[in-house]
Amino acid sequence: MATMADVARSAGVSVATVSHVLNGTRPVLPHTRQAVLDAVEELGYTPNTLARSLVTARTRSIGLAVSAISNPYFTEILQGVEAAALEAGYSLLIADPHDDPEHERKVVQLLHERRVDGVIVAPSADPRGLLAYLGRHDVPAVFLDRLVDGPGTDGDPRFDQVCADNAEPTSRLVTHLAGLGHRRIGLVAGRPGLSTTSERISGYRSGLAFAGLPYDGRLLVHGDSESAGAQQATESLLSLGVPPTALVTGNNAMTIGVLRALGAHGLSVPDDIALCCFDDFAWADLFSPRLTAIAQPGRDIGARAVHVLLERLAEPDRPARTVRLPCAFVHRTSCGCPRPSEEGTPS
Repeated sequence: MATMADVARSAGVSVATVSHVLNGTRPVLPHTRQAVLDAVEELGYTPNTLARSLVTARTRSIGLAVSAISNPYFTEILQGVEAAALEAGYSLLIADPHDDPEHERKVVQLLHERRVDGVIVAPSADPRGLLAYLGRHDVPAVFLDRLVDGPGTDGDPRFDQVCADNAEPTSRLVTHLAGLGHRRIGLVAGRPGLSTTSERISGYRSGLAFAGLPYDGRLLVHGDSESAGAQQATESLLSLGVPPTALVTGNNAMTIGVLRALGAHGLSVPDDIALCCFDDFAWADLFSPRLTAIAQPGRDIGARAVHVLLERLAEPDRPARTVRLPCAFVHRTSCGCPRPSEEGTPS
């Protein structure tokens, strides 16, 4: 088996230079770096990551704790995290917290015990146990998709966070429907306690206000971010004495539940009721009608979370920050427009 010394001899450089190239610990001239990489390829050299971790106290691994990995949106996030981690030379350990606060803390503890250099977490609606563990053990962490409460005494966030815009895109869906003449617009919101839910509710209410429409609490229901919950929530909206003429859904899973409820009542979209959804997904344009949606940059969110975590590892004492990425409004036909544009535009 080839050693680092063998690579150094073949490339005509020192062992230290080989180490700098492989670990990225110091800039190396391009032609020297290429000579080292060519020697690595020719000799089939494989770095001893275990030995390196004992010396550096780093394992070059990242823990990812994301619930509902089967959800297409979180699958996109996972793909972004994986690609960015691989590009940076990091391996990935994945756990599903199942949106359960106690299980969330346990899986993050297990990832930490496996000596990951840091963790990326989509937190639950009650992350108090998670926050306590991360703070107590000083674990480098980045939260993605969902933000956490509890800023420091100066008002800044305690942890790095990466997410999409939520309020303004939801407001845009509401004002779009209002512009089509709808006066009773319902929202099927996500699980209470999630920042995404509260921000999208805020956007819903601001959209109503901008359109000059009154807020009616009966038109806001919670589908708990799941298909079954959204179906039941939609049933309650349809049972109102004056039901909504248009609906906004809070995520892609709930959109499926809403469509099931509407179908069970024999209602056609958009002829009987208009529909817009937060979260685009691969087959949204295969539905009939095709779904007007807000598309989140899932891959970019995942990749950015990795970059922010690596910056945190390089500069442990720098201030925490929150990064928000723009969404896109994808205009199709479920909103009831006769000739929608097919291009997504930044929100």
